[in-house]
Amino acid sequence: MTRFALLLLCLSLAACQGPNPYTAQSMPLPPAPAQAATQLDRSAYPAAPRDYGRYRNWTWHNDQPPAGSAWASAELVQEALSNALDQRGLRPAQVGAVADLGVHSELRLERRIRQVVDHYDGYHDRGGYADYPGYWGRIPLERTYEVEVLVVSIELFDRRDGQPVWHGLAELPSGGSQAERADALRAACKGALQGYPPA
Repeated sequence: MTRFALLLLCLSLAACQGPNPYTAQSMPLPPAPAQAATQLDRSAYPAAPRDYGRYRNWTWHNDQPPAGSAWASAELVQEALSNALDQRGLRPAQVGAVADLGVHSELRLERRIRQVVDHYDGYHDRGGYADYPGYWGRIPLERTYEVEVLVVSIELFDRRDGQPVWHGLAELPSGGSQAERADALRAACKGALQGYPPA
């Protein structure tokens, strides 16, 4: 048995010593474009990190304040958004001054599917045998229903290059009294800007 294994090992080593059928080949690199020596291609490099510390003030994007709706007036939306921006250290730009940021916001109603699982105490009958009496246990009951929510979307744009620098969303219930809606809208605007500026 050992002779057979030794013979097999010798044959395997002899097979490895044959010529390599593969040869290394490479294609030449294409020539560089003529302007490569004098012009820097910025698309070949990652974008520089954005300095959020230089954003100090804002104005409405494209000079269009957010519109109101049947749910909330334009004044209420603008006031809630202005307060939320103020809490993040962003102030309204002075009249005639060039702002650092453009702010765009919109409200829209959307439908959501909610699932709720409730556990109810119930009696389970395991039969009439003396060894298997009935017992009390928790019965899960799952309910699915549709709700209407108001989605607050806030986008911030750099006024120098027009690029978007932030986007946030928050949801709030669409019902309630006028005072409850106003409070919910303020909380939603604050929530949509919660992560600004990014760490």
